[in-house]
Amino acid sequence: MLMALLGFVSIHAQALYQQTVRDADGKQVSLKAYKGQVMLIVNTATKCGFTPQYKELEALYEKYRDRGFVILDFPCNQFGEQAPGSVEEIRQFCTAKYDTQFPLFDKIEVNGPDESPLYTYLKSQQGFTGFGKGVRAKMMKMMLKRKDKDYARKSDIKWNFTKFLIDRNGKVVKRFEPTAKMEEVDSMIQSLL
Repeated sequence: MLMALLGFVSIHAQALYQQTVRDADGKQVSLKAYKGQVMLIVNTATKCGFTPQYKELEALYEKYRDRGFVILDFPCNQFGEQAPGSVEEIRQFCTAKYDTQFPLFDKIEVNGPDESPLYTYLKSQQGFTGFGKGVRAKMMKMMLKRKDKDYARKSDIKWNFTKFLIDRNGKVVKRFEPTAKMEEVDSMIQSLL
């Protein structure tokens, strides 16, 4: 039984590490390059109400990068067109305003017919489980319900700054919606390091 479970986990880790993405300089990067590290994969935007999370993300990166933690930043313009401009303009904004040091990748789509295969995989591993509590969570629920009354049943990415946490073995262990408290994200990262 244990061997079967370990084999299942290994297959899923291999699926993650087989993913190839394009970095901000246009080069193909295999996620194998991050094998053995704890990863936080985030779809971001520079003109969103959640954009200040860049500051908190950079703080997490600085706090844990020497312990084998990395954040992979994927700008996405699918939500209110809040990631306009080229990837170079996004890089300049992020480094000037938030001094981000974690890896930036090319703009992608996270839902729909042109979605990145990486996000197809991530969503298959961790679906949507809700926005939690609080004012922002309530606002997100109301906004999405107006667009699609069945939004909560779908694994689609709901908005900018959705985060997927991957352990050192390549297992997608948690999905954090943009409304999640960064303290919760920090606590989960610590538990995996």
